[in-house]
Amino acid sequence: MAHAALPAAPRAPRLLRATLLLLLLLVASGRRAAGAPAPTELRCQCLQMVQGIHFKNIQSVKMSPPGPHCDQTEVIATLKSGQDVCLNPEAPMVKKFLQKMLSR
Repeated sequence: MAHAALPAAPRAPRLLRATLLLLLLLVASGRRAAGAPAPTELRCQCLQMVQGIHFKNIQSVKMSPPGPHCDQTEVIATLKSGQDVCLNPEAPMVKKFLQKMLSR
């Protein structure tokens, strides 16, 4: 008695879909702009800082003093494009900008 061979289920489309989904997730998770604040509030928000930016592009600035969550002063600028950028508070241009903001 001979057994008829069952056709093999096509696994290639499933494997291809799973691989593409994994690749898409990896790309999406790594698309944070340089200088952007980290999403977690329990640690320093600024992992990378920009030395300077043209101040005409800045919409607002938020300054966080050192505290239990982070031991450094953080300066986060929201640009007119909506992007958040961390500025280096020790950079001369940023110091000058902050002095002007505080004097107003």
